[in-house]
Amino acid sequence: MRRIDSKVVRWAAVGALALGAGFGSAKLLGAQDDLRAQLDLFGTILFHIQTDYVDPVDNGPLVEGAIQGMLETLDPHSVYLPKDRYAKFTDQFRDNYSGIGIQFEIRRGELIVIAPLEGTPAQRLGIRAGDRIVAVDGKPIVRTVTNDDVFKMLRGPEGSRVALQIRRPTQGGLLSFDLDRARIPQESVRYAHMIRPGVGYVRVVRFARATGEELDQALENLKQQGMKECLIDLRLNSGGLLAQAVEVCNLLVPAGQKIVYTRGRNPQADSDYFADNNGDKFTDVPLIVLVDHGSASASEITAGAIQDLDRGLVVGTTSFGKGLVQNQMMLSDGSAMLLTVAKYYTPSGRLIQRDYTNRETYQTDPFKEDAAPESVLATRPKFTTAGGRTVYGGGGITPDEIVPSDKITPKEAELEQAAVFFETATRVGPPLKSRWSNFNDFLAKYQPDESALAALRQEAAHDSVSLTETDWKTELPYVSRRLKAEIAGNLFGVDARYRVDITGDKQLQRALGMFPEAQKLLAHVQPIEKNKTAKKASEGDESAGRR
Repeated sequence: MRRIDSKVVRWAAVGALALGAGFGSAKLLGAQDDLRAQLDLFGTILFHIQTDYVDPVDNGPLVEGAIQGMLETLDPHSVYLPKDRYAKFTDQFRDNYSGIGIQFEIRRGELIVIAPLEGTPAQRLGIRAGDRIVAVDGKPIVRTVTNDDVFKMLRGPEGSRVALQIRRPTQGGLLSFDLDRARIPQESVRYAHMIRPGVGYVRVVRFARATGEELDQALENLKQQGMKECLIDLRLNSGGLLAQAVEVCNLLVPAGQKIVYTRGRNPQADSDYFADNNGDKFTDVPLIVLVDHGSASASEITAGAIQDLDRGLVVGTTSFGKGLVQNQMMLSDGSAMLLTVAKYYTPSGRLIQRDYTNRETYQTDPFKEDAAPESVLATRPKFTTAGGRTVYGGGGITPDEIVPSDKITPKEAELEQAAVFFETATRVGPPLKSRWSNFNDFLAKYQPDESALAALRQEAAHDSVSLTETDWKTELPYVSRRLKAEIAGNLFGVDARYRVDITGDKQLQRALGMFPEAQKLLAHVQPIEKNKTAKKASEGDESAGRR
């Protein structure tokens, strides 16, 4: 991939005038004169604020606000990131960090361990799901603690030590742990397992620096376990690096096929990306890609390529609709600008960017309906897949098969918000450890018994969640599955909890029944001559962007 250079033009009024005087172009001189007038206007306003405003002002926030306002006039994804915010932004694309390795939540001012991560200091030293961290390095956890506060306390240089005091609900007193921080992987491929005999399931949660490599390894492992068909779950994946979307497609698409192309006002932003799949390892596997309204940018590049090339079946609800590519431009003070430099197009030529005229509803509009009605689709640009199917531009990726997302009832939402399932599992889970040492046995055979369900009702009452007998009968299937999932998490870890949970994922289960259609699409996938020039993406600074 030709890397887009991050060139930031630093304007100064005198410099702009000097440049304008040397171009000899009436049109360009006019543009420079207009810029000078606008800069003069900005300077005049700033001067009056400095000298005449009722209170003293700090110039920094004024200029930052002006920058943000300027970028907001462009599009929803061109943004200015102050230094601290830019650091957080880049963290989400790293493949690891240094810490102790826990998933946590803050509930009612308590810092609660949801699960220790496999192979991390927290797991090795015996920290458990449900533990309450009450102090870090001798400093009590205050009830106003935030996620950022926790990151600052628990993360640090690799090998440095952090001391925790923990209250465990099943024991009296406080427990003390001294942990040495270590490198903790931030996985993009969060879950990968055989969901049915012969069917591999992979959940990709973001497109970061190592996503393609992680997916390659996950698919290879599943193939070793007998995978004949594969479902890739991109739901709620809001995107990331364009280069990694290309790498993901490169694993699935025959060599020589176009994956995506970008076009911008600056020719440097124009690139065409082709698959150069070495060995075509996974190109003969029937494929389903599951998307929803939260699937955006890099997820849509992936789904769009799979759909346009008839490589697999796209199932779910219409994706978000973000077809803009941002370039990260570092600024002198450590801040950065994400500037939209191009639009991306799927192999058939589709631009799937939604209209963003109404900024107030831009983020929420995609969630209002599972898919656009036929009357709306009829007004959108039409394109044709490799096999001759009609697809549409201008409003996200419309799945080949519309399957609505699962909805939870108000009572289920109450139970979830009160963490009733999690808290019950921290009490009834540990005594089951001696009986259930094998997860597969647990998955196949365990069901919460009367005593476990009674404990759940007691926990619900403690949290002021009212459950009438009618509620109980109606919600029992959901309650039983969610309690089983949390107990699985308590006994076997995060992956086990997820595997139990998705047994009740109706959208996913319906998608798993559509492999015959995915198999038919493989007939349309034709490899291109191997000597075709294939442009491969490099990491660079290009980002399909996250919402």
